[in-house]
Amino acid sequence: LILICGKVKMDARRTLGWLSLTLLCLLSQCLGFSVPQDGFSTGTVVVAGANGRVGRFVVQELLTRPNATVSVTAAVRDPSKAKNIFTEILSPGQLERVKIKKCDLGNQKELAAACEGADAAIWCASGFSDQSSPINRALALFKVAFTPKESLDIAAIRNLGAIFAGKENGLCPGAPQVVLCSSAGVTRPDWPEDKKLKYPGAADIPIVRLNPLGILGVKAQGEEALRRTGAAYAVVRPCGLNDQHPAGRPVLSQGDMAVGRTSRRDAASLLAAMLFEPGAAGKTFEAIAVAGLPKPRSYADQLGRLLPDGEAVPEAALLATYALLQQLVPGETLAPEQLAMGQTYEQLDRGEQGRLGARGAE
Repeated sequence: LILICGKVKMDARRTLGWLSLTLLCLLSQCLGFSVPQDGFSTGTVVVAGANGRVGRFVVQELLTRPNATVSVTAAVRDPSKAKNIFTEILSPGQLERVKIKKCDLGNQKELAAACEGADAAIWCASGFSDQSSPINRALALFKVAFTPKESLDIAAIRNLGAIFAGKENGLCPGAPQVVLCSSAGVTRPDWPEDKKLKYPGAADIPIVRLNPLGILGVKAQGEEALRRTGAAYAVVRPCGLNDQHPAGRPVLSQGDMAVGRTSRRDAASLLAAMLFEPGAAGKTFEAIAVAGLPKPRSYADQLGRLLPDGEAVPEAALLATYALLQQLVPGETLAPEQLAMGQTYEQLDRGEQGRLGARGAE
């Protein structure tokens, strides 16, 4: 009886500990506590999908990062498009540190060639958003739908991880060598029904409810493929990537409870920063952006409170995380489960339909 009571007390203390850490982590991010990281980093980073709407900003963030002089290899399918993009957003001095490399990311040899001599990589590509040509997009979507394990979102990510698994260090000792831009919500289609009912504001949002072409499951498999390679990694799951959302502070959480918006520039800033954060290695986390707040000088404190992959978030911590994050949802209604696909939070507040029609008729 004494042993049983002792175990109950220990479990209760552990749960309370995780609950306190979760609330402290989220609140400290909103209030802006941070500890600066010292040191100066140099090296080369491969940006896969550097032509994309996030990738181009990742390149820009890497080249303008303080306390670092980083060169970038932009692995792209269309070099001329990349040249036009970078000429527009980079200074002449920054352009000198960019090497544009024509690369079919789905070709293992071409990917390996693009990564030769590189210290780290950031993956921002996806077979779901290949805009290089209608034919390439059709082929990419075909692979996703019928042979997902051969798609960019799984096979190419696995190949990238394998390339860096044999390298000793990234840009910063102990920090990730490969940072993957994934998506919030990737685990939610597989949640048991009782969990979906418990957390409707996370489980019943349009992208999870409809899950077109099984996109979320494919991305989840891509994450796991990277984890199994043995490379030092971080998986970042931004919410609601958006070009119009004002700049703000990324708030990190775990448990796949986050719902909201993140500007693509903020997502790019976070992805680039993870290459310099040892506390990000071996961790998967979601991110939303709180508009109007400055970014922290370092994410060390926030990352230090997150669990490494393989450790489950306690139920009490999930409840606390969900309760807090639902208050940060955009708009006034604060009921993301009422959204239809293609409908904005503001349209929901005004009672207007979105571009794809009413909920259930998308």
